[in-house]
Amino acid sequence: MDRYWTRKSVLVTGCTGLVGAWLVDALVARGATVVGLVRDMVPRSNLYRLGLDRHIAIARGDVCDFDCVLRVLNEYEVDTVFHLAAQTIVGIANRAPLSTFDTNIRGTWNVLEAARHTPTLARLVIASSDKAYGAQEDLPYREDAPLVGLHPYDASKSCADLLSQAYHHAYRLPVGISRCGNIFGGGDLNFNRIVPETMRAVFYGERPVIRSDGSPTRDYLFVEDVAEAYIALARALDDPAHHGKAFNFSYEQPQTVLEIVNHALELLGRGDLLPDVRGSGLPQGEIPHQFLSAERAREELGWRPRFGLDQGLRLTYRWYEALFRDLEADRNRVTEVTEQAM
Repeated sequence: MDRYWTRKSVLVTGCTGLVGAWLVDALVARGATVVGLVRDMVPRSNLYRLGLDRHIAIARGDVCDFDCVLRVLNEYEVDTVFHLAAQTIVGIANRAPLSTFDTNIRGTWNVLEAARHTPTLARLVIASSDKAYGAQEDLPYREDAPLVGLHPYDASKSCADLLSQAYHHAYRLPVGISRCGNIFGGGDLNFNRIVPETMRAVFYGERPVIRSDGSPTRDYLFVEDVAEAYIALARALDDPAHHGKAFNFSYEQPQTVLEIVNHALELLGRGDLLPDVRGSGLPQGEIPHQFLSAERAREELGWRPRFGLDQGLRLTYRWYEALFRDLEADRNRVTEVTEQAM
């Protein structure tokens, strides 16, 4: 049994998010003492669906509140931080750039600065994104590519990424940066994203809606493989040679939106559901083609995905199937109570 995480004090920001809950699950299973920083109560989050809130300490607060972050790090004598809290929706970033900048940029510098003033801190993983690279002609992205995000969400990730590097170079902070493509898996409650929309369509027997023209190319990475990647990166930070470095994580299987939808439909036995392609181009703020090389993660961290694309899609559908059945059961109970009261 891996004893590395036993009794380590770990803070996970964004623990109610898509990756955060699976990361907490993996850390608790390894024996870590986990603290989750929670801003909003999200009842359908995997943190609560998996019952993980009963196994960790919940600190109420916001990464935009520096005093809160500093208090949590020091009172819980945190030695490892996974900073995942972020506003992650491109459309919301376009509509509300200030709140996105506040969370993604100020929230990150608060975590970095608080970590700098925490004597127990030994390792800090910052969750960046392939969006930090912006639009580039030379693909796949490699870690030495410039960070040139131009749209609000992309720029916020470029800034957070650069801040993390600056804190290493200026203060020798033991920080590592992860850059992933499009993450999918159970727990994603944003049905404007293509994988949740496709899972919903399969369950209800409807045509999945594609809001672009289907041509954008992306990497797709299963959430539990992402959680394991973050854990591998955190462990690697015991070696100062990895401090301040960024690592791409990817299956290196880029697909267009239309390809991933058709692939998921065939895999789940619903190839008869033809996608409903409604867009005539790219949505505002989206980059046409993005995919990553994971060569550095393979060679320096020894990272290999455990699940892969097809198994990840099957497990994802199983999660959504359970969610939709629970929602239908809840609606039926409400209907029964209403009818009895009439």
